Amino acid sequence: MCGIYGAINCKISREIAQLCLNKMLHRGPDGWGILEWKNLILGHRRLSILDLSENGKQPMEAIGGRYLLTFNGEIYNFLELRKELELLGYTFHTKTDTEIIPAAYDAWGNECQNRFNGMWAFAIYDKKEDLLFASRDRFGIKPFLYTTAMGKESFAFASEMKALTPMLDEMDVNEKMITPWAPRKFLQYESTEEALISQIKRLPAGHCLTFKNGELHIERWWNTLDHIPEIPKTYNEQVELFRELFIDSCRIRMRSDVTLGTALSGGLDSSATICSMAEVDRRSSENRVNKDWQHAFVATFPGTTQDESEYAKIVTNYLGIDNTFINIDPNDYIDDFENYLYMFEEMYTTSPIPMMATYKAVKENGVTVTLDGHGADELFGGYAFDFFSAFPDAKFHKKYIDEILKAYSDAYPHDGSNMDIGHFEQRYDIYGKYVLEYYARKILHREDMIEFSDRHHPVFRKMQAFNQKLYIESHITTLPTLLRNYDHYSMANSVEIRMPFMDYRLVTMAFALDWNSKLRGGYSKAIIRDALKPYMPQEIVNRKTKIGFNTPVVEWMQGPMRAYFEDIVDSQDFNCSSLVDAQTVRKRVLEVTRATEQVSFGQAESAYAALVPYLWEKCFYKRVKYE
Repeated sequence: MCGIYGAINCKISREIAQLCLNKMLHRGPDGWGILEWKNLILGHRRLSILDLSENGKQPMEAIGGRYLLTFNGEIYNFLELRKELELLGYTFHTKTDTEIIPAAYDAWGNECQNRFNGMWAFAIYDKKEDLLFASRDRFGIKPFLYTTAMGKESFAFASEMKALTPMLDEMDVNEKMITPWAPRKFLQYESTEEALISQIKRLPAGHCLTFKNGELHIERWWNTLDHIPEIPKTYNEQVELFRELFIDSCRIRMRSDVTLGTALSGGLDSSATICSMAEVDRRSSENRVNKDWQHAFVATFPGTTQDESEYAKIVTNYLGIDNTFINIDPNDYIDDFENYLYMFEEMYTTSPIPMMATYKAVKENGVTVTLDGHGADELFGGYAFDFFSAFPDAKFHKKYIDEILKAYSDAYPHDGSNMDIGHFEQRYDIYGKYVLEYYARKILHREDMIEFSDRHHPVFRKMQAFNQKLYIESHITTLPTLLRNYDHYSMANSVEIRMPFMDYRLVTMAFALDWNSKLRGGYSKAIIRDALKPYMPQEIVNRKTKIGFNTPVVEWMQGPMRAYFEDIVDSQDFNCSSLVDAQTVRKRVLEVTRATEQVSFGQAESAYAALVPYLWEKCFYKRVKYE
């Protein structure tokens, strides 16, 4: 786990390469390496997780020196692949997963990607073929940025934009990705090849590339829609299958030579993860499965609507393990805020403080790897605003319609701030309006859907409406963005996140399931609840309210960070920025900070989001351009 870097035909010195590499010191504080071969330079910053000895150092040479490799990520099924490759005559000299990659590439070529269960971004240079091959994992959990801006037939790549900027003679803001800024736009660029700097591109998830004779060729190697499995027909059998796949997903993600932990919110997904880790510990005798996993880190926001610590305590008490509560007080992090934005280097609509602070505490408490619950909401239906998308699948079945509406209503705390849809007339008014608009769009061929290539895939066209909605969120908009964000939040603190719900076996299963295996009996993510309830406290299994891990933006903008935001919008630099409409954004920010009436979470988040392009320009773009 690390930061990777490479350049070919770029005519740069070793000193410049090391400067680029050291921009990612946070990704790999345990060691570094640079390897040169003719017109190629490969670099690596190491965070030691498997085989802590010098044997695991990268860049790595393999197969008699034919292959040179720099690798960021984890191949979780490396032990199984190692046995298979040994039968083919390959020998191994380390206890790493890294060494598996060049052997698998040598044995199976590009097809090796389909055999890997993991998260990765890697580049292999084949001396014999004078070819660079690079790959990004199925869902883009690990980043891969590249540029060809240094001259004809040049190519360079890295794990972060800031590691490429020292090589660029020119660096321009990719304004089409930024202006005009809208809250939805931050969810619509991670799944593309675009980056926020014009001279930099990203290799999309599930894609690979070759660079040979100065020519770059990119192709898509993975499409979830081509891998939807046959699954059992009955719900009970589906529950059994999910349970065993999830436990196995946790098992192979507990292979580590360093301490494990969990960022625990007390919600269903993170609770399911740590409770399943306990079950793996009970079942498994495998020596590479680390038994030191009993470390739960809980971000708390005392006195705000974002605090879920009472639920986290239920989980840790149930498991009989200790917890570390992290009081996220913005007063402790205001001085770090702009550096956090620099480290983050992307745009998003919420402050990175809570997430950065959480993984900082994880690292300070001696934990290097966490297993977290990311992906469950997008794959299995955890967001209440998506539930109505299941109406067309429910057709006119009253029982199902009521269950969908109940799941929606129960997802919100009944504090008077959300509508109560308990009345019969109101329930069916919502249903009738949604279904009427849905079928009207169908008849008029005006589907309310963003454009993307998989929209026309025959498997997608045949999907139920709810699964279509979740596919877009998990592959195009929400989840790709969150995977990118959490990579930055954690790696800024030298912590690796592993995500059991993102095992490709579970992702493909998710889209083989009927909508009613996800929304069932008035519960969201029903199959997760039913599959893992033997290992979890019932209070969590039955919990319906969802808060999410967000910044208490109203309380912070009106309280400890008020002066900071007001100083920003009054500054000359802000008023001269070309990335925001300064007058409009200033008004929106002050409507929150100086409000005399109650401000909603959505209003405050929208005001912060409107300010984000300027914060990115100030804290990242100008810093990397002029430093």
